[in-house]
Amino acid sequence: MLKLTIFIASLVSSALGAALSEGLLPQLDGRIVGGNVVNISNYPWQVSVQRSGSHFCGGSIYSDIIIVTAAHCLQSVSTNVLKVRAGSSYWNNGGQLVGVHSFRRHEEYNPRTKINDIAVIRLSSPLSMGPNVKLITLATSIPAADALAGVTGWGSTAYGSVSLSTQLQYVTVKIITQAACASATYGYGENVQRTMLCAAAKDKDACQGDSGGPLVSGGYLVGVVSWGYGCAEPKYPGVYASVANLRSWIVDAANITYVS
Repeated sequence: MLKLTIFIASLVSSALGAALSEGLLPQLDGRIVGGNVVNISNYPWQVSVQRSGSHFCGGSIYSDIIIVTAAHCLQSVSTNVLKVRAGSSYWNNGGQLVGVHSFRRHEEYNPRTKINDIAVIRLSSPLSMGPNVKLITLATSIPAADALAGVTGWGSTAYGSVSLSTQLQYVTVKIITQAACASATYGYGENVQRTMLCAAAKDKDACQGDSGGPLVSGGYLVGVVSWGYGCAEPKYPGVYASVANLRSWIVDAANITYVS
């Protein structure tokens, strides 16, 4: 198993406060902590985005040929090393493994602040829909505070773990609004911006599932795993790209062929 890459984000700001040491800076992370093993048939929109044969990000099926993921997943990568596995509870076997034709990152994505952390992948051939491969509908509104949401992914199951989970994991969290997440109640301050949504639960965190993976509430894709500090830290919820805020970009991008 390969260690899931941890991306350290250079988000030093007054909102985080000078008291935060270098080791406490917000980071992109890919773990399901406190979750349960699940079957893909219950989360058939989930896919594994793979680079050179290894899982490194999650994604969600928007159409038979379009995957929604995070922009940071597609930095410094070319289409010829990418594949997507759909329809399997295991990232390393089963289901459908297809190539990537092209992808498009949000034009205003900022790798430092992680604003607009959204992207779409166009597959080289359509997925075959079935019980384990289904579309997820994009949210048109932001869920209410404390609404339940689920995150799925193949990330490692403990902070500091060196291996991925072979089988899909799931954790339930609660929505924290953008305004609340940016307030003094939590530690991120102004680093939580208008295209972001937060979610957390005591001793459970998708810290945040897999980068690029789905946050689903009420049957809708409400968020895309983006960044966070640590795992299940009380003052540091998981931060997601807000699908309701970015929906129009996703819809437009899905209709454009973009060659990376």
